[in-house]
Amino acid sequence: MTLDIITSDLLAPARHGFFARGGGASSGIFHGLNCGYGSSDQHEAVSINRARVAAALEVAPDALVGVHQVHSARVVTVEGVPEGPAPEADALVTKVPGLALSVLTADCQPVLFCDPEAGVVGAAHAGWRGAIDGVLEATLDAMEALGGQRGRTRAVIGPSISQRAYEVGPEFLDRFLAEDSCYGRFFAQGKDDRYLFDLPGFGLARLRAAGVAEAAWSRHCTYSDPGRFFSYRRSVHANEADYGRLIAAIRL
Repeated sequence: MTLDIITSDLLAPARHGFFARGGGASSGIFHGLNCGYGSSDQHEAVSINRARVAAALEVAPDALVGVHQVHSARVVTVEGVPEGPAPEADALVTKVPGLALSVLTADCQPVLFCDPEAGVVGAAHAGWRGAIDGVLEATLDAMEALGGQRGRTRAVIGPSISQRAYEVGPEFLDRFLAEDSCYGRFFAQGKDDRYLFDLPGFGLARLRAAGVAEAAWSRHCTYSDPGRFFSYRRSVHANEADYGRLIAAIRL
């Protein structure tokens, strides 16, 4: 079965993809391309899925590089195929051709970056906590340390939970307003005391404020399209025991 890969012209000429569920070896609630070893899916199935992603990007399986994601603003600079356990971080950057930087998501924002002139790419996992703590800006800083320039860098947010599906409580709104009173514009009134948070809108605003050349969201909602995307929040609402992880990756 053919893989379902979402790409963006903004990231050309870097080889990249936001991979949906299609074309994977997993079954049951993980049906499709589950790429998360942290799930309770069969390890062999996840390995097959990740090998298919690596093949689509034309890299060896061990050159599909990731991190142990912890909802932080930490960034790793990748200089070669890693050895040992993955470091705790939520973003990666490199200028080494043939290394595919990857992040896993299931509602959070997968963000891919490219400065084609400098030959520097990056990938970030940006949930609300990572985004407000500065993971996107930290990724741009790390790219600049490799010779990139944010004024040349293009960034694309892949499939993420959309505002209409992201209901939060008043304490969540208060957390954002305490950071910046202008952040209220990313919230819409929901039912009773609930609000609807625009995560990709917040990510785009942070990227543009950081000075990137261009930024875009693919406009795919993970929650609203169960046939195509995994979603942590949807799995909770369905009382499922676990959920699959989508992968996004980019390489020079």
